[in-house]
Amino acid sequence: MKKFKYYNVSSYKKLRYSTNNNNKNPYLVFLPGFMSDIEGKKPKTFRSFAKKNKLGFLAVEYSGHGKSSGKFVKGNISLWTDDTKRLIKKVVKKNNFLIIGSSMGAWIALNQFKYFKDQIVGMVGIGSAPEFLDRLMWNKFSKKIKNEILTKGIVVINHGNKTKYQYPISHQLIKDGRKNKVLSKKILKKIQISMFHGEEDEVVPVSFSRKVLSIFKKAKKKLIIIKKGDHSLSDSKSLKMMRREILSIIKNIS
Repeated sequence: MKKFKYYNVSSYKKLRYSTNNNNKNPYLVFLPGFMSDIEGKKPKTFRSFAKKNKLGFLAVEYSGHGKSSGKFVKGNISLWTDDTKRLIKKVVKKNNFLIIGSSMGAWIALNQFKYFKDQIVGMVGIGSAPEFLDRLMWNKFSKKIKNEILTKGIVVINHGNKTKYQYPISHQLIKDGRKNKVLSKKILKKIQISMFHGEEDEVVPVSFSRKVLSIFKKAKKKLIIIKKGDHSLSDSKSLKMMRREILSIIKNIS
């Protein structure tokens, strides 16, 4: 069985994804973060977990990320939301699924509720960062950086202290982010929502995970702060806690 597959959206666009070819209900759907691919520890861990527990699995690689086609700087939240929707329809089909969003992936995950509200049976967030483009970037940029984005259309910024992240930020990306506001919405589904956040996350404050929980008015909610945890939460201790929590959610819905 191949580790990765490609979905040909058109003659010039293909999306890479990972699945375990197990059509059992429910699926785990993993959505990675900004500039991340599906070759990291988290997607590998969740794929193995799904196989062991006889669950379906899908990890999405957005266009312009990893080996999916397209240029990263041409992408935005709307496009990556659409990529995710396409792959869920192709792979998960009508099955129920628990959606796992890492960093920006949590934003993309929240956008999926408008398409798959009846199929989503739970959500797990990892260092969730909805609306980060405005709240963590644009609103904190200096006048100089803002002017550079407005005049040149793009700027490369450094983010984080211990772990350095380099992000090319385009004007179209910022503008599109404003069209995808989710933190002022209400989701009334009675499902389990569990947010994991690193105590020492230098990229996204833990308040973002709290904001996500506040959207869900009728859900069973849980915030799990991992001591000394960073933004990625790809260490074995964090991943073990996530597997345990996902198993608990699955048992409660099956």
